[in-house]
Amino acid sequence: MIPYISIIMPVYNADKYLADAIDSVLSQSFEDFELILVNDGSKDQSGAICDRYAQKDPRVVVLHKENGGICDARNAGLGMATGEYVGFMD
Repeated sequence: MIPYISIIMPVYNADKYLADAIDSVLSQSFEDFELILVNDGSKDQSGAICDRYAQKDPRVVVLHKENGGICDARNAGLGMATGEYVGFMD
């Protein structure tokens, strides 16, 4: 089923705050979305955190890529988005 909204979250070395940010999105009462986590070459535990959420919730999709900056991460997320609408969470 195609989600109504694709939410793209660029991730880079954010392991201290990442779980709170992801939980904030996943706890919304509106549930017809996909959350695309774009791990932009993080050197901390951010990638592993993203993978754990993807295993727990089918709405979460993860892309691991080499660091290219926030614009590159957003564009990579746009390439994966399947929703009717797109939003960004930075």
